[in-house]
Amino acid sequence: ANARQAQKVALDNHGQGALVSKGAQVRRLDPSREPGAGMAWQVGFDFRGKRRDMRLSVIRFDRPENLTMEGVSEMFDLTIEMTVIALTRAKSRLIFEVDAHPRNMRARLLLQTAKLGKSQLDRQFASRIADYVAGISTAHRPRQAR
Repeated sequence: ANARQAQKVALDNHGQGALVSKGAQVRRLDPSREPGAGMAWQVGFDFRGKRRDMRLSVIRFDRPENLTMEGVSEMFDLTIEMTVIALTRAKSRLIFEVDAHPRNMRARLLLQTAKLGKSQLDRQFASRIADYVAGISTAHRPRQAR
């Protein structure tokens, strides 16, 4: 996908729809109509049998290369950074990084447990991000190329 399209879609309803299709409840908090820093959402989802809520905000938006978001939940402070590197006119590489900082002892123990299976989590994470990007690419490919 074109880098500019990928970031615009990640910020508009496609990104929101991807979360909703997985069972999350997403509510837009800011009044902004244009993508950029300051956009924010309240996201609710079930994880390990318990309801979780997170506030997610765009803190940096350098079109078309970088999008940085911060998330705050009861257990974690998250930083999500997406960097798009143009390889050719038709191909881009997405570098997707998530940094989680525990806010309490339960969260610290959860992270320690997750580190034991890190390689499997990394594979699953990479697969889900690849599926998401493929969906964006398909949705925004010119009609004759589909």
